[in-house]
Amino acid sequence: MDIIETIIYRRSIRKYTDEKVTDSQVEILLKAGMYAPSAVNKQSWHFIVFRDKQVINEIIEIHRSAQMLESSSVAILVCWDETLQHDVGYGPVDCSAATQNILLAAHGTGLGAVWVGLYPRENRVTAVHRLFNLPAHVKPFSIISIGYPGEKKEFPDRFKKEKIHYEKW
Repeated sequence: MDIIETIIYRRSIRKYTDEKVTDSQVEILLKAGMYAPSAVNKQSWHFIVFRDKQVINEIIEIHRSAQMLESSSVAILVCWDETLQHDVGYGPVDCSAATQNILLAAHGTGLGAVWVGLYPRENRVTAVHRLFNLPAHVKPFSIISIGYPGEKKEFPDRFKKEKIHYEKW
């Protein structure tokens, strides 16, 4: 799939079929995440791949908008390591790029995915940190729900010329 087409036509997919995503497919997505840009190339991210339904149910208790995880084949928790980030505040920026790369790779390989936000909601961050038994210096950023698409989304026109400015506001 053409990269521009992948970027423009990617949609957040919250419904999935029963078809299982393989470990090799997950590895491709993780590789895409690890090739994201990061501040001073510090690559402050860590990833936890999970499929455990009990963990998923606990996440849904923490984050009511994460119910799509129930039907997902796999999920990825994206975290940043405070000891690896370039400076305070750069870990979430690095994780944003990694999350977006994984979403684009999922779409480009025929999978569906959605970004489940944790950061900056402190209650979500704290609860997920505890649930996954993360070290103190590792902070959860996002969860990516992944599966084979069980829905098709319309393409909205998001290109707005009035939001473009040249040289000055």
